Amino acid sequence: MVGTGVFTSLGFQLLDIRSGFALLLLWALGGLAALCGAMTYAELGAALPRSGGEYNLLRSIYHPAAGFVSGWVSSTVGFAGPTALAAMTFAAYATSSFSTGGPLLEKALAAGLLLALTAIHATTHRASGGTQVVFTVVKIAIILLFILAALTVVGTPQPVSFFPQAGDATVISSSSFAVALIYVSFAYSGWNAATYLSSEVENPQRMLPWILLTGTAVVTVLYLGLNFVFLYVAPMEAMEGQVEVGAIAAQYAFGETAARLTGVVLALLLVSTVSAMTLAGPRVIQVIGEDFPALRLLGRVNRHGIPSLAVYFQSAIALIFILSSTFESVLVFSGFTLALNTFVTVAGVFVLRWRQPQLHRPYKTFLYPLPPLIFLALTGWTLAFTLLSRPVEGLFSLAIVGTGLVFYFVVIHRRAEPAGP
Repeated sequence: MVGTGVFTSLGFQLLDIRSGFALLLLWALGGLAALCGAMTYAELGAALPRSGGEYNLLRSIYHPAAGFVSGWVSSTVGFAGPTALAAMTFAAYATSSFSTGGPLLEKALAAGLLLALTAIHATTHRASGGTQVVFTVVKIAIILLFILAALTVVGTPQPVSFFPQAGDATVISSSSFAVALIYVSFAYSGWNAATYLSSEVENPQRMLPWILLTGTAVVTVLYLGLNFVFLYVAPMEAMEGQVEVGAIAAQYAFGETAARLTGVVLALLLVSTVSAMTLAGPRVIQVIGEDFPALRLLGRVNRHGIPSLAVYFQSAIALIFILSSTFESVLVFSGFTLALNTFVTVAGVFVLRWRQPQLHRPYKTFLYPLPPLIFLALTGWTLAFTLLSRPVEGLFSLAIVGTGLVFYFVVIHRRAEPAGP
């Protein structure tokens, strides 16, 4: 979860919002939505424990076509887009720390990181899981150290009020606030990642709820702390429209030399984000390959049980994003698509309870139906305003969904064709 979004989103939010209270409220609402979504996914994942994430859940709840379209979205955009963004952010932080390079060098660094991690995650579980654990532990420790050090060192904070002020109600009800919530929603993406590897988790009925809920709660606290510190130590004008807001905040808090070092450290932290997406995403592609004979090649695993071809497939799409797209367009497009996918899945908890009331549910959503209703309200509001304010990205996301549906019927038709002589 912790990666591209929290280290980049504030710069884009500051283009339209200048209220400290409204900005922190964005991150609090994003955390609330993610927590409500995690509580709902915990019930769905424990009741339907199989790898594949939304693909597995939607095909079981609605129809195989819904699952296929969700898997199509995840494999073409849902993981490849965030993977590309994380690699691009890594390159932006790395080059800014050394004040060298340019767009070509950034793309080369991003592509190089992606290719290296693809090679690691296409080998064995030991290499894959070990890499992820190390980077995650280091990432959390450094974020906490950054927050504490900045609060300790900075004696004169920026003149930003984190309490409600006159005019905040207008900001919060605006379309800019709703679109900014897409950036936040993207930053929290990954709260549902454990459901993509359910079959590889020991005792998923018991472990999945714990993983989803505790992980989301911890990240919400980290995100609120980080964004508070960014606004506390650095002027809004300096971060406005910038990608590497973490490095800018470090410069104002610790000075030029320390800022360069911080930029390098934050760049290294983003390695774990690229690693996580490269680890989880191909499991969706693998399950699709197992279920549809026409795509069986993508479901194959190597002698260590790793879906290596699926890993290569996802990384190839991410590489195309890196080489051909701008950062903000990929961010809005990916954020909208991911939010749409989770919206339909969370709504599925009502459908599943209605259609299969006797299904064994090791975990039931706490305070049901409040969490899924909160998630659907916040996410639906965000999707609607984003579609109105950024129609190109929104319509392109809907087009991806439409092509997935067409491709599903093509695959089904091929499976139904009689064998030749």
